[in-house]
Amino acid sequence: MKDFFKFMFASMLGLLIMSVILFFIFIGIITSVANMMEQKEAEVAENTLLKIDFTNAIIDRTSPDPFSDFDFASMETKKSIGLNDILDNLDKAARDPKIKGVYLNLTSIQSGMATIEEIRKALTDFKESGKFIFAYSDYYSQAAYYLATTADEIYVNPEGGVDFRGLSAELMFFKGTLEKLDAEMQIIRHGKYKSAVEPFMLDKMSEENREQMMAIVDGLWVRITAAISASRNIPVDDLNKFADELALNTADDALEFGFVDGLKYYDEILADLKTKLGVEEGEDIESVSLAKYTNAPDPSELTPDRKNRIAVVYAVGEIITGEGSDQIIGSSRISKAIRQAREDDKVKAIVMRVNSPGGSALASDIILREVKLAAAEKPFIVSMGNVAASGGYYISCAADKIYADPTTITGSIGVLGLVPNLEQTMKNKLGVTFDYVRTNENASMMTTNRPLTQYQKDVIMESIEDIYATFVNHVAEGRKMTYEAVDAIGQGRVWVGSDAKEIGLIDELGGLDEAIAAAVEEAALDTWSIKEYPEQKDPIEEIFNEIFGQASVEAKIKAELGDNYRLYQYMKYWQNAKGVQARLPFDIYIN
Repeated sequence: MKDFFKFMFASMLGLLIMSVILFFIFIGIITSVANMMEQKEAEVAENTLLKIDFTNAIIDRTSPDPFSDFDFASMETKKSIGLNDILDNLDKAARDPKIKGVYLNLTSIQSGMATIEEIRKALTDFKESGKFIFAYSDYYSQAAYYLATTADEIYVNPEGGVDFRGLSAELMFFKGTLEKLDAEMQIIRHGKYKSAVEPFMLDKMSEENREQMMAIVDGLWVRITAAISASRNIPVDDLNKFADELALNTADDALEFGFVDGLKYYDEILADLKTKLGVEEGEDIESVSLAKYTNAPDPSELTPDRKNRIAVVYAVGEIITGEGSDQIIGSSRISKAIRQAREDDKVKAIVMRVNSPGGSALASDIILREVKLAAAEKPFIVSMGNVAASGGYYISCAADKIYADPTTITGSIGVLGLVPNLEQTMKNKLGVTFDYVRTNENASMMTTNRPLTQYQKDVIMESIEDIYATFVNHVAEGRKMTYEAVDAIGQGRVWVGSDAKEIGLIDELGGLDEAIAAAVEEAALDTWSIKEYPEQKDPIEEIFNEIFGQASVEAKIKAELGDNYRLYQYMKYWQNAKGVQARLPFDIYIN
């Protein structure tokens, strides 16, 4: 017995000592990460090159979360920079005498076209400072090449190439799968273009959906080819001919047809850059990454006017009721942010950056209420990102002015309901049956294990029609249009920004910078500062969430799936979607 207690206490002591050691190791890790995150001012040497690559997905707002781009395979963090800091850095670099030029190292870009448009314009503005832009890659995707055409000189690896074949839209349909599973999706919708439900009821696009999809890809392609033509002096007809014939099979083809200025290896590129910068042989090029340059001092040394602020509210992601996050629009969180900006006497105007395919109709209406209250007191401008459609347009329509890029996907004024019926799936495939007792006739209405009755479908349809009418009335009021005019361009149809301006859904073509400039003008300010909302979580809090919470699981899934993570998110959304939805009928992914 003595030996038993001796070994038991020894084991307990060992466990206690190990726990203390692990605790201090954990504290050490947290401290190290905190030190790593500390915002130290970046020192920029004379004659410095600003290096830009986009290896991570470009989000609208830089995240303070140190693990947001953590690679669990290599145990390394890859700092991702948001569009807000990209635009600020390029503006700062244009005025910074220490920055002599920009080096674009582009292979592919994980971003929507509107974001690329805004970066492209910022690079074009940078060139007006008289500084150079130099682009090089082993291989250019179409999106990367489009951005690279802002450069004075474009080079590619002799064994690389340029992808140039036009744009296409590929939609996935699940009707056949559902039939094999004896499953049914009970669909109630308003809008002949409201095609979010089509994958569950058809095996190909409807004519209405094909019409809008063709208009979208045509609109994007016209924009891309026009810009490339102007930059590279290649006629648009020739560009389309090259795409149709898949003429750019090799790097030599890219050179022959004028897409690049030369074929070079990386060491030759370094030599060219040294010549441009006047760096002697044997010396290194002074360079700074875009992420590190965020912490460099602004050469203008302007003192921000904190008594006159422009609030920028970031509404990014699918719309849900509740809190949400930086990448999910929660009705509570975004409503609170708008309310805080409205009630702050120092905030003179509000810009809401909307990048959303929509989501819950109820959550959208909750947010719109706060938009209307704010717009009644202060200038309220909306800046649309890659997507501001359905619920994303719903929360935008009451703004004083709406800005969108020519390639922004917007509109989709329509609503839908989707109720799965898995009764036959459970019975025929698994041998599971269900029986019910109920106090009232429709108490079991929303179960997924029995079909809706016609009466229940009629009730849901009545709700859909009511929400659609409310949606159209909000748009008509905000855009100063008649109900009939909005209904004619509604019906769930999706538009690109350039077309949306023609039909009155937006006011001006432009990005976030143009929207902020409009807010400054509306508020009649000479000096101002930017205040961003919602307030982002403390980085230390994010660390604990990553280590102990769901975010860690999500990060691992994202790292494992790569580009296919967007499909996982799409399916996860529909799995958790509740109530009537005002959502874009598809996800946009351009490469």
